[in-house]
Amino acid sequence: MPEYRALIVEDSPTMRQLIALALRRIHGLTVVEAGDGVEGLKKLSGERFDIVFTDINMPIMDGLKLVSLLRSDPARQELPIVIITTEGAGEDRDRALALGANDYITKPIQAATIVAVTKRLLGVQ
Repeated sequence: MPEYRALIVEDSPTMRQLIALALRRIHGLTVVEAGDGVEGLKKLSGERFDIVFTDINMPIMDGLKLVSLLRSDPARQELPIVIITTEGAGEDRDRALALGANDYITKPIQAATIVAVTKRLLGVQ
C-alpha cells in the first residue's frame, strides 16, 4: 500500500485535531499540521504532500489565497485541495472551487465525510 501525506492548514488547534483524527483512520496516511497559510506554504515547499485541507478564515494568509498560490504553481496544479470551513455561503464555495479547490466541506465536520472525500481524491479504497 502506498504511503500518503496530508497537510491540514487550520488556525484552530481543536479543528486541526478533529480533522487529523478523521484522517488517521486511513491506513498509510501521514498527517502534518500548519496553523496558517504561511506556515502551510513553508511545509509545502519543503515536503511532498498528496492532499491539502485548508480553512478559509485564518490570520496572516487565508485559505483562498493559499489555494490560488498552489494552483499558480505548475508543480502543484494537480494537488487535491479540500476547503473545510464554517463559511456555508454559496459564493464562498463557488469562489473556492473557481480558484481550484477540489472539494468543500462545511463545519461542523463529520469524520466519515472527511474520510470519504480523502479516499475519493487519492483514489484509495
